[in-house]
Amino acid sequence: MSTTSGSTLRFLGATGTVTGSRYLLESGGSRVLVDCGLFQGYKELRERNREEFPVDPATIDAVVLSHAHLDHSGYVPALVRDGFKGNIITSEGTAELCSLLLPDSAHLLEEEAERAGRKGYSTHAHPLPLYTADDAELALSRFRTAPFDTAIEVAPGVRVTFVPAGHILGASQVRVEIGGKTVHFTGDLGRADDPLMLPPREFAGADVLVTESTYGDRAHPHVDPMAELQPVLSRVLGRGGVVVIPAFAVGRSQALLLHISRLMNAGSIPTVPVYLNSPMAVNATHMYEAHREEHRVEGSEFIEMYDIAHLVKTVDESKALNERHGPMIIVAASGMMTGGRILHHVVAFGQDEKNAILLSGYQAGGTRGAYLAAGERSLRIFGADVPIRAEVVALASMSGHADADQIIEWMRHAPTPPAQTFVTHGEPAASDRLRQRIANELHWNARVPHPGEEVAL
Repeated sequence: MSTTSGSTLRFLGATGTVTGSRYLLESGGSRVLVDCGLFQGYKELRERNREEFPVDPATIDAVVLSHAHLDHSGYVPALVRDGFKGNIITSEGTAELCSLLLPDSAHLLEEEAERAGRKGYSTHAHPLPLYTADDAELALSRFRTAPFDTAIEVAPGVRVTFVPAGHILGASQVRVEIGGKTVHFTGDLGRADDPLMLPPREFAGADVLVTESTYGDRAHPHVDPMAELQPVLSRVLGRGGVVVIPAFAVGRSQALLLHISRLMNAGSIPTVPVYLNSPMAVNATHMYEAHREEHRVEGSEFIEMYDIAHLVKTVDESKALNERHGPMIIVAASGMMTGGRILHHVVAFGQDEKNAILLSGYQAGGTRGAYLAAGERSLRIFGADVPIRAEVVALASMSGHADADQIIEWMRHAPTPPAQTFVTHGEPAASDRLRQRIANELHWNARVPHPGEEVAL
């Protein structure tokens, strides 16, 4: 329970980094955690996942999730294992996607620990996963859903409303009424011009705003994704190459299939085999189809997306892909190449200059995707250095995040300025640049909080 009088907000993650979103609200003896994400990227960040949680999980009354991506939800199984007894409250779409993402995360963690132990590239004699599949299943039993635009009490004196955020299925802005104040968390804001998702709901104002800043120091180019994809796909497929696309199973995989199917149907790229090598992405696509009210795509186009894609479901089918030759397209998770089946395909095809690796989303610092985007041509994979001779293309038009201009425009809708605006969930340069723009263009009180900082509301 809170030991501080009044209401407070404590920044337990996503400060100085674009991962590990965790915000603790306390008031009148109630404790609510908004987002419970994994730290990803640099080793120093990943090691934070192994540290003792800053407060006793048993003292937290509820966890509220903005959306399903692991940097916002992926620590939940560890929190439950370590004593959290309350409910995990989120939108229906987010709960459905978490039912895929959390068990998959646990599986990858178990697989990596087993492989590291077997091949001896861990510093520990008997490496253990951060959490297990059983931990993930226990966590999923605690999930409860709430509709958009409906205030619910999640703990005594704490009411939460989920507001559509775009970005991915179920993604929400989280509006919290606590201690007589309103605290508004953007979560991850989607793009107003996203070809798949509807735009985020306009900002209605709040006493305190906590905003993401993933792209806080840049603007997305005004390039149609199909116009960007077409020349590189035509070039690589035309020379008989394999196009390997690391893609987040939720959001980017669906958008990529949509664009590829449109290009093939228009005759703009060669008709070649397309493999979606992610059972999770396949299941997520079914969920998108079931929630058509959240996105722009008609049912007929979902059918066309499935028609062009060979759905790879088993490990044996995935391994067999590595024995095939181009031209073909492989879409597989994870999007930042931190794990998953994509790593096997990069080992198999990344060493041939005829092939290409297309980076399709944000690459957090310290990830293999970020190293590739920065020009590195050797990646450490499964304990070995793998030379990358394939063409590497970082797609600029495929992000599912609002850019700095769109975030500022979203903020302009507030009827009155928040008393405090905290800029989080970005690399230091991005967060500070967005802070400057908020202060200079909107004349709001804005700053970047320190890791672990606690502020009075």
